[in-house]
Amino acid sequence: MTTPERAALPMTVPAPGLPARIRIHEVGARDGLQNEKAVVPTAVKAEFIHRLAAAGLTTVEATSFVHPKWVPQLADAEALFPLLGDLSGAGGIALPVLVPNERGLERALALGARRIAVFGSATETFAARNLNRTVAGSLAMFEPVVARAKADGAHVRGYLSMCFGDPWEGPVPVRQVVRVAKALMDLGCDELSLGDTIGVATPGHVRSLLTALNDEGVPTGSIGVHFHDTYGQALSNTLAALQHGVSTVDASAGGLGGCPYAKSATGNLATEDLVWMLQGLGIDTGVDLDALTATSVWLAGKLGRPSPSRTVRALSPSPAPSPEE
Repeated sequence: MTTPERAALPMTVPAPGLPARIRIHEVGARDGLQNEKAVVPTAVKAEFIHRLAAAGLTTVEATSFVHPKWVPQLADAEALFPLLGDLSGAGGIALPVLVPNERGLERALALGARRIAVFGSATETFAARNLNRTVAGSLAMFEPVVARAKADGAHVRGYLSMCFGDPWEGPVPVRQVVRVAKALMDLGCDELSLGDTIGVATPGHVRSLLTALNDEGVPTGSIGVHFHDTYGQALSNTLAALQHGVSTVDASAGGLGGCPYAKSATGNLATEDLVWMLQGLGIDTGVDLDALTATSVWLAGKLGRPSPSRTVRALSPSPAPSPEE
């Protein structure tokens, strides 16, 4: 896929004060696909994840053990996860899965999942719409989930959505986000992912929240960022987080994604766009950008539409193949 014009691009020009290496938490197979109206075949999902691993991604969120009624696209979790067994052995890639409650955790652990994620909200309205609970009620629901997962030796990630703005409540005060984030971490989570669910964050807001979390004892090393690109701010927000010392960034191959419970949430930060920027900054990701781009072009063909990622479009000017190819 590499062309003569792009062979030496982007030019590497490091900037001071940035991490030497970034771990990309790839969410395309779960968050990226969950909003697709047409059900993607299990075999396609499995191949997608294998292609992402082959491109050098070391953390690929595989699926969600949520009730099929709520997210029909991920109803095949029990069928999909065993197809990934060859990836998760010694020295293999991490395959986190989302669990909404104890029943979801039981299903995940029964299949050998070793990395678990729970999904909370910084606002009451989204907690009610997404979890049918109050913020306090959702934390109470997560408490035994996190405790049991940790007792089983699993790594636990805590997602926190609506950290920068809520479509129903508007701006979300930093102190409110910090309070819920701290409560989530106090349950025993190993890692916290800050979600800009509707893509309204700006760099100063990002720095302010990260500083406030540090002031309350949440270390930067345990924080990841999860930006949506609704207003074209995902990369600038990511750079602000990197300047603060964050070294875990969520992204979705091809820029797929959204949220079925927040219609104003558009696609995630595209992994290809992130990798292009990081390569230019001289930051190591371990990702082969050409292989990753080819994967997103392949998936776009399966979905029947072009990738929204600007880097994918720039590196693959020809149309994506039809689903039949």
